[in-house]
Amino acid sequence: MSKQAKKTATGRVLHDPVKDKLRPIFPLDLSKVSTIDDLVRAMGDTAYTARQIGDAADVLEAMARDRDCFVVMTLAGALTVGKMGLVFCDLIESGVVKAIVSTGALMAHGLVEATGRSHFRYDPSKMNDNELFMAGYNRVYDSLEPETNLDHVEEVVDGILEKWDPAEVVCSWKLHRKIGEFLQKTTKGRGILKSAYEHKVPVFVPAFSDSELGLDFALNKFARVRDGRPLLRFDPFEDFENFADTMMATKKMGIFTVGGGVPRNWAQQFGVYAELMARRGYKKFPLKRYAYGVRICPEPVHWGGLSGSTYTEAVSWGKFVAPEEGGLLAEVFEDATVALPLVVGAVLQRIGYFKNKKK
Repeated sequence: MSKQAKKTATGRVLHDPVKDKLRPIFPLDLSKVSTIDDLVRAMGDTAYTARQIGDAADVLEAMARDRDCFVVMTLAGALTVGKMGLVFCDLIESGVVKAIVSTGALMAHGLVEATGRSHFRYDPSKMNDNELFMAGYNRVYDSLEPETNLDHVEEVVDGILEKWDPAEVVCSWKLHRKIGEFLQKTTKGRGILKSAYEHKVPVFVPAFSDSELGLDFALNKFARVRDGRPLLRFDPFEDFENFADTMMATKKMGIFTVGGGVPRNWAQQFGVYAELMARRGYKKFPLKRYAYGVRICPEPVHWGGLSGSTYTEAVSWGKFVAPEEGGLLAEVFEDATVALPLVVGAVLQRIGYFKNKKK
């Protein structure tokens, strides 16, 4: 074969993939797999969603090892009912995640778990949905959240709110810090808010009223009005300003998104806020964009929803550093209960977290 590729009869010039420095892919050899990391690395050398999982682990590892990077984790979906709570604890306790932006429901169901209560399998042969309602069982796809669990959550939240100084404005990160402190003092097990409190990781819930904890706050307000007691004032911009101040102080930003929805957009729009502040003359802020991004979400882009929008789309809004400028972005289109343990487990093994934890 000649060194110079020749044009064929049909006009094609057949290249040598080795000379073009293309990366080869390999069969998945399970006989060589003994750890989560082994499996994920091997998956990264295959194709389709398996390759996405491998690529995501590489980007998350880069985030974790970059000492200048402040990693925000955004969470949506019933992931604590789905029993992913301890995975999030590991991300906090390992020091990988420095702040959390979440749905309120996820934190409420996590509080159930952290106080020692259980969720249960749903068996459709035993009760239909109306029978579940009458029996006090709230269905979350294939699992059940007993209403008695949520009554218990209200007792915890109400106890904290009853001690709240009416002169102090309530916001989600302050309330979650108080809940974490309560868990640290009263429970032996692990939980997201307990780990967050112990490791000084703020937890923001931008759509706070859309949650069990928001309903509990509303009930507490009703009781205060009924009893003629001072009302507590909830201000969501306390959350926004605290998050903005925190992110403005960072050298580099990374985001690890599980699901989509409000938490994802709220965390991403900080870059837009900083740019608008500067461009519209309010305050001179530098351009702040996420340098790293890992997203696990099965929502396809063609439905047009925010949860399905790609990171490259977000580049056009000034939320992310473009790949051609050095941004490292990876997206996994998969159920989080499948992809999350693989990606996180591999990265935590790579950075030695489990070895250190055993000590």
